[in-house]
Amino acid sequence: MAKKENVKQLGGPGRGGRQMLQKGAIKTLDKGTVKRLLAYLGPYRIKLIAVFICILIATLASVASSLFLQALIDDYVMPLVGTVSPDYSDLLHILMIMGVIYLAGVISVLFYNRTMAVISQGTLKDIRDEMFTHMQSLPIRYFDRNTHGDIMSHFTNDADTLRQMLSQTLPQLFSSVISLAAVFCSMLHLSVWLTLLTVGFTFLSLFLVKTIASKSGAYFIKQQQSLGELNGFVEEMVNGEKVIKVFCHEEKAKEEFIAKNEELRKNMSRANALSMLIMPFMGNLGNVLYVLVALVGGAMGIAGVVNLSIGGEPTVTMGTIASFLVLSRNFMNPITQVSQQLNSVIMAMAGAGRIFELLDEKPEKDQGHITLVNVTEENGKLKKVDEKTGRWAWQVGSNLVPLKGEVVLDDVDFSYIEGKQVLYDVDVYAEPGQKVAFVGATGAGKTTITNLINRFYDIDDGKIKYDGLNINYIAKKDLRRSLGVVLQDVNLFTGTVMENIRYGNLEATDEECREAARLVNADSFIRMLPKGYDTVLEGDGSGLSQGQRQLISIARAAVADPPCMILDEATSSIDTRTEAIVQKGMDNLMKGRTVFVIAHRLSTVQNADVIMVMENGRIIERGCHDRLMEKKGRYYRLYTGAID
Repeated sequence: MAKKENVKQLGGPGRGGRQMLQKGAIKTLDKGTVKRLLAYLGPYRIKLIAVFICILIATLASVASSLFLQALIDDYVMPLVGTVSPDYSDLLHILMIMGVIYLAGVISVLFYNRTMAVISQGTLKDIRDEMFTHMQSLPIRYFDRNTHGDIMSHFTNDADTLRQMLSQTLPQLFSSVISLAAVFCSMLHLSVWLTLLTVGFTFLSLFLVKTIASKSGAYFIKQQQSLGELNGFVEEMVNGEKVIKVFCHEEKAKEEFIAKNEELRKNMSRANALSMLIMPFMGNLGNVLYVLVALVGGAMGIAGVVNLSIGGEPTVTMGTIASFLVLSRNFMNPITQVSQQLNSVIMAMAGAGRIFELLDEKPEKDQGHITLVNVTEENGKLKKVDEKTGRWAWQVGSNLVPLKGEVVLDDVDFSYIEGKQVLYDVDVYAEPGQKVAFVGATGAGKTTITNLINRFYDIDDGKIKYDGLNINYIAKKDLRRSLGVVLQDVNLFTGTVMENIRYGNLEATDEECREAARLVNADSFIRMLPKGYDTVLEGDGSGLSQGQRQLISIARAAVADPPCMILDEATSSIDTRTEAIVQKGMDNLMKGRTVFVIAHRLSTVQNADVIMVMENGRIIERGCHDRLMEKKGRYYRLYTGAID
């Protein structure tokens, strides 16, 4: 028996899924999230250096203009007061210098804002690319336990919060740090006493802001979670709108939406109500500081208090007070701006945390080393070639094993959730070219068997062999390349009919796609479309009937030309007349191939070589149609509709 490998899977985005999200959300504001986010900026380090230089120039220009104010008043304006014939040449000269400084600051601001927009969009592209690439490597169980709307929210809402932070908050942070340092030095240059007053008042303000921010942060995290859940709900309702109307479920759907929307409103209101207090709060504190500096500075000047300063000014002059008032504004403004952006920082970190949760999901394990290769036969021996030959073989080290389509399930046990087994001791032997059908009630385990053959899930016990090879040793990509699958739920993609058929084999020519369509009797209706094979399908082919969509899906499997086919209720959506036409094409398609058929309509499996009757995860009967009818067991009752 194979070693136990329990397959753990959450049943869906219910209570357990939400608890998992909430636990993960707590981690969104840690240092690891910030560090990982900054790592994405690595490829843009040269542009970031240029941005840093521009921010430095802009900040120094702002500080320099404040310092010029002291010299402008004390050295150029005051001497002209009361003068009979004032000479304005020196004043105009200093004003021109200030104008050049302001212009340099404006140009620097324009440059770094434009550059940060490029950096932020490039970073988001890299993150979205990585998310989508990683998503393709995730196992099926991830998509089973997460709603599609919530997954989509990672690419839209969560990514947009990062865009706002990278394009606005990050340069604001750089600018604020540089500005605080430059302004602090400038204030020390003017007056140490007034600087101590400003810094002490600022620390008091920061303590109050921290108290508010800590309370709003938790609500911003809940906001992102609620937004993801709401998106998931809306996505489900849009896909099931016909069902909603058929069963008059509109009122119940509205109630559920209103409840989820109300939860989002509460979290957003609480988060934004607190965060929006920060800016006016800091702005008013800045006004208070402005008044304090004016009063204390004026009192010091009137009283003739000795001024302690790096600049060496002995007393507090009118120019010193005016310049310091501007600097105090410049000292509080960066803090106010950062406080204003604090809500976007928290939202971005919450969004980043959710994105990293997706990226941290463990990819689908694939330790298979056996690959599928093109081969030719020379002197009775198989030889690997690079070009397409239509013949395939499994490459096991230096050996080549012909691809035949022999599938064996040996004493297989399986459970989606630990402790809730769904398959018990399943034994199946399918010879190359044999048609094996699985029948039974819904939930008996028929589709689960085909999922295990594809290795969408790994078994708990037993073995599954393909051409005598354990499928655990076959690379999943190559295993699935050898299997053609037609599902009951058809998925068509935006594109032409030809592109949708070619999805089964990207190397197929147009003629091969048409031949596949003719094989399954889809060619006639495709040619009647407005542009034939070039007709563009949108909205999952909503303009076609269910039967037509299924025919395209079957043609897609046909063009793949696999040695083994899995038909999961492939003709269930087709009317009886169309089914007869399709069944003829399907018979042509199945010739020489190993075929697994899942069917509730037993008339479609009468010609199967072996019919497996399943019940509660076990195979209770097996044999051909005639033999099973003679036994008058479970299959007989299913076929005749007899009541147990």
